[in-house]
Amino acid sequence: MSALLPRAAQVKRAAWLLVAILGLCVLWELYKLLMPDDGVSIGDTLVLPRTDDASMPHISEIIGTFDDPEVAGAAQASTVGSAVSSAAWYSLRLAAAGFLFGSLVGFALALLMQRVRIAERALMPWAVLSQTVPLIALAPLVYGWGANLTLFGLDWQPWMSVSIISAYLAFVPVTVGALRGLQSPPAVQTELLACYAASWWQTVLRLRLPAAVPYLIPALKLAAASAVIGAIVAEISTGLAGGIGRLIITYAQQATGDPARVYAPIIGAAVMGIVAVGSITLLDIGLRRFQGIPEPSAEPDIAGSVGGGPVLRPWRSRA
Repeated sequence: MSALLPRAAQVKRAAWLLVAILGLCVLWELYKLLMPDDGVSIGDTLVLPRTDDASMPHISEIIGTFDDPEVAGAAQASTVGSAVSSAAWYSLRLAAAGFLFGSLVGFALALLMQRVRIAERALMPWAVLSQTVPLIALAPLVYGWGANLTLFGLDWQPWMSVSIISAYLAFVPVTVGALRGLQSPPAVQTELLACYAASWWQTVLRLRLPAAVPYLIPALKLAAASAVIGAIVAEISTGLAGGIGRLIITYAQQATGDPARVYAPIIGAAVMGIVAVGSITLLDIGLRRFQGIPEPSAEPDIAGSVGGGPVLRPWRSRA
């Protein structure tokens, strides 16, 4: 029975996501119905957006635009939906590459900071400070620097700059979450392994890494969402063709003739974020056995102390 609880929780979470999407659509239509076309202004300042069809099309029009041809009048033209899907898949792959690289860098930094305490005091403030640099200014610089690079005889490709920006946003959440998880085991457990003459790597593999899973999964979800945002912003800033960011710019230029089309790539970008976070949820399910809590058991204790001191009990799964 307990094994079914995590699965039921995932179904409940998905149901709430659908309810939230439907609620957002209802609020959109209610706002368009009740508010004036010119919006709400206080003096010369517009405080609430306009609700006319050019600024805020109906949900049905936005959904219907996915079946429209991307180029009107062209023979065998692809639809807007297929163009958005292709662009989203391209951007998602760039974000995945940046996410993997950023996660590796972040986890390596966390291991270094856990091993060498002075490294934590020296590097963590700079890692957090790095996230304050505006991407809209950083992306063109990375793109320009990469154009002059050659790695192992291979020329730097434009898509690599987008992945680097994604990695730049992804590594800090992983660093913070992994470091907190690696430092989470209590002293009694680390001292026990030290009494068994376990090396630092053995302690990491047997104790610290399993204990870090509950901290690492939320950090990976945040990093995955950040990698998607970084890829989209980098594509917009650098003008990289083929991605969802470039498609947003292209359709925004056509907003006068077809305002509903602007929202198609935005919906595609939102789906990218859901897919990215959902993939980490699958990883979360696979690592469920590590997300346990210490609980009393009739099994023999691993270690104890004379005189009623602290006792280390085995790590038990929730499932």
